[in-house]
This record gives sequence, C-alpha cells and structure tokens, in this order.
Amino acid sequence: MFVCSCFGITEEQVKQHADAGRCTPRQIASACKAGTDCGSCVRRIQALLGRGDACVTWARLEPGPQLRPQAGPELPPVPQPEPLGTPRPGPAAPPAVLPAAAHRPASSRAA
Repeated sequence: MFVCSCFGITEEQVKQHADAGRCTPRQIASACKAGTDCGSCVRRIQALLGRGDACVTWARLEPGPQLRPQAGPELPPVPQPEPLGTPRPGPAAPPAVLPAAAHRPASSRAA
C-alpha cells in the first residue's frame, strides 16, 4: 500500500528504510523524500515507525570498551573573564591634528 502518493513510496519501502536504521520521519524523508511534498503521509510514517523500538538508542547500548571514555591529554584551564569595571587598554590615541594653516601650500599663506 502506498504511504506517500507524491513520490510513490510504499509501506514496505518505509519499513526497509527503518530496518536500515532510519528511525524518524525526517530520516525517512532524507532517504526517499516521503513526507517532503504535501506532508499528508508524515503521520502514517510515524505510525509505521512506532516508538522507535527497532532503532538502537544510547540507553539500550551496553557500555563496552568502545563506549568508555578514554584518558586523553590534559587540557589547559579555561581563562576566566575579567570582572566588570576592570579598565582595559583602549585603542591608540588618534594622531595629533595640525592647524589648518599647516595644510595649505606656502603660496596661499598670508604673510
């Protein structure tokens, strides 16, 4: 039976994608576009997926050696922000402004 008539996706195809590890309607949509056009099939896809019992979740994994944290290099401490009101060095002072007469050519200066 068709689940998504926009793209011709059947229940069997949705189940195959779920068996391959796609556990949410969004993941099914990424795999076959079902649910991305009119959206009327999204609830049917949710119903076919159930509550995700077939999908592997972190809660269902037994912690094995591959999931245990490994000792890594010591990280440097995170610098703490300065307290509010602490003076910070500002930008360099602007260059001194010369008087207007210094900018005019010598021929236009009044004697």
